[in-house]
Amino acid sequence: MASRDGDRAVALSRQLALAHEELRRQIREIRTGLRHRPLGDDVLLTHCLAFCTALTSHHQGEDNGMFAQLLRERPDLAATIANLVEDHALISSILSRMSELGDRAAEPRGPTLEAIGRELDGLAAIMESHFRYEERTIGEALDDGTPDTDWPDIVFGFGMT
Repeated sequence: MASRDGDRAVALSRQLALAHEELRRQIREIRTGLRHRPLGDDVLLTHCLAFCTALTSHHQGEDNGMFAQLLRERPDLAATIANLVEDHALISSILSRMSELGDRAAEPRGPTLEAIGRELDGLAAIMESHFRYEERTIGEALDDGTPDTDWPDIVFGFGMT
């Protein structure tokens, strides 16, 4: 029988996977909306910006909370965490480009939503690779009993309903 702490650690690993699944769902919805445009362009841009905010919040919570805690408890994960933080920086640069495109999309002769769609396609591919790697490597560390402090709400509660 697993201990209470062990049960909580497994729950954290599962919460990480669920948070990633919610982000996957959001980007799929936006990408589908851009292709089929059942909503107006303004609504799609609003959804896109909300997604960017959620993903940024999630990654900042990981960098400043979960990863910092894991490094204190598991210094052997330093290289893995460095790789994940590097991915976060790459993803952040894509999100910045998307934000700029979104801001300019309303301008006459501004970039089209198709340009944002191309950025989303690339982002989705990077996110999928990143999430799988993180779930496999960090998920195992969470399952090993890393204590949660103040970071779960930030990492897992980035606005999911």
